[in-house]
Amino acid sequence: MPTAEEFHVVLFTLRIAALGTVLILGPGIAAALVLARYRGPGKGVLETLLSLPLVLPPTAVGIFLLNVLARRGLVGAWLARWGIEIVFTWKAVLLATMVMSFPLLVRSARTAFEEVDPRLVGIARTLGCGPVAAFFRVTLPLAWRGVLAGTVLAFSRALGEFGATVMVAGNIPGRTQTLSLAIFHESQTGRDDRAQVLAAVTVLLAFVTLWTAEIITRRRTRRAGA
Repeated sequence: MPTAEEFHVVLFTLRIAALGTVLILGPGIAAALVLARYRGPGKGVLETLLSLPLVLPPTAVGIFLLNVLARRGLVGAWLARWGIEIVFTWKAVLLATMVMSFPLLVRSARTAFEEVDPRLVGIARTLGCGPVAAFFRVTLPLAWRGVLAGTVLAFSRALGEFGATVMVAGNIPGRTQTLSLAIFHESQTGRDDRAQVLAAVTVLLAFVTLWTAEIITRRRTRRAGA
């Protein structure tokens, strides 16, 4: 059974993953909609930039964030003037999970938006709906499965984030240690039994997340067909 300290790690990881997913939801949907509808110059560059965290080693992303947010970095120096510290705090954990999970949300939502017939949106516009109203009344209801899938993938990715987190936030017990970092720490210190318990908890959380999303999808599908 997990100890009190391990329960704290689990709760911390869940809070960070949930908060990070909520924070990227709005920007992720907006970015996905832009990629699905925009046909002008620079689209390929934007797509590449948004997808980079998927192909780069997580440690490379962590190094980049560390250089940007450290006191010697431009952003870090500006934040330091306001007394804001991010590196090696829970805020760094949150930022790392957001950066690494953001592309998964965008790619899934973008695919869903591309499958929505633009003519339906055009009809809604001719009936008096503005761009925002047409999005919430037509586009989003038709693409909700893809958005939900992307949200679940992003949350699951945030639960298991390791490489970028350890670079920009460290592995500080009680402060920045997440489940994946705790598993690594326990394994490195020879406590494989505790590492296996934490790994089992991680598998359980991931299973419950995916199972819940599947139940929601099925219920919405049944209601739509009723």
